[in-house]
Amino acid sequence: MKKSVKVLAAVAVLTGLSVNVFATNGDNLIGVGPASRAMGGTGMAAPQDAISAIFTNPAGLSQLEGSQFNFAGTYFAPTVKATVRSAGMPVGNWSGKSQDAAYAVPAIGLSSKIDDKLTFGIAAYGVSGMGVDYRNKDTGGKMNTKVSVMKFVPAFSYKYGSLSYGAGLDIDYQAADFGKGLSHNYALGVRLGAGYEYGKWNFGLTYVTPQNVNHERVYDFDGEGLSGTYNGFDDLKLENPAQYGAGVSYKGLDKWVLSADVKYVDWANADGYSDFDWESQTVFGLGVQNKTTDKLTLRAGWNYGKNPLKKHDNFNPMGTTVVQGKTMSTYNYEYFRIIGFPGIVEHHLTLGAGYEFSPKFALNVGYKKAFAKSITENSSDGSIKSELSEDAYDLGLTFKF
Repeated sequence: MKKSVKVLAAVAVLTGLSVNVFATNGDNLIGVGPASRAMGGTGMAAPQDAISAIFTNPAGLSQLEGSQFNFAGTYFAPTVKATVRSAGMPVGNWSGKSQDAAYAVPAIGLSSKIDDKLTFGIAAYGVSGMGVDYRNKDTGGKMNTKVSVMKFVPAFSYKYGSLSYGAGLDIDYQAADFGKGLSHNYALGVRLGAGYEYGKWNFGLTYVTPQNVNHERVYDFDGEGLSGTYNGFDDLKLENPAQYGAGVSYKGLDKWVLSADVKYVDWANADGYSDFDWESQTVFGLGVQNKTTDKLTLRAGWNYGKNPLKKHDNFNPMGTTVVQGKTMSTYNYEYFRIIGFPGIVEHHLTLGAGYEFSPKFALNVGYKKAFAKSITENSSDGSIKSELSEDAYDLGLTFKF
């Protein structure tokens, strides 16, 4: 009981942290925790620990043996570049690399068996975000953006024969800063899951409700603040989109686990993302795990999600675009979404390993590479280009009790 109290206290502390990361499926992490991410972010049908079970499919808590506590950290190192060629707009001509440094992303999770059927879990983790810092490069707009989302999720699963059911309450903390000061708020949502065991096969389904956050006085979208009539800060609703997923895993090969997930992320119907013309995204993940020795486990995976940022080539730089009731210069609109939020990477390769020092303690490590992807828009005034690639290094500890 004392251990559980200490763990819950640590979770509460973590929920107060705001981290800014470049995530990979749009602005969502492909997975949480080194084991899941090393297997391409999969886990809906074969969770590796409490963190990945709650994130991918809370019904998966029923698959975990005994009780455990997980602590994980990710060192996220994006490389973001931009090139702007403009004949008449005040941003001028410039190119350079975003000055944002690498980020540390925490995650912790706890699962506890109440009885043979009921399992309780709780987790906190950084789940999404993005940002750039071109203040030393951008000659006109001084583009500097940050969005981050932390989640605190109590969850449970119930096992009935070959079926399992799970639910979690998402408590979100979202922070945004578009160079005009930090704005933050909270949101609530629900994640639901189901699982089915059929011999060596496991199947999983999951659904996450949308979670909408209103950021007050976050940016001057319509430029009215330049006239001096008021302070110029507008609100922006930014919604974590609805997600639908299915997964399958196979454990019929000696020492092997094979897993595959497919997930639909509904950016096109999420406030904020739909306003800046993000398309909904189907994400595919494949993972493989091999129990190489009694203590050593090796993992590998692949993850793909098509770039959700729709391309608007040959746009009219002198036109206007309405964003949540505010009329924005079309050039500034395109500049904001292409330079400020290039969540465009598609292909990811993942590797990892786990080592059990004892039946009660294991160490997991992982590496993820998101290959470089660029987007360029042209207009009569010139061109706007962003390029993104990512490296991530994971370290996690699992304690069983």
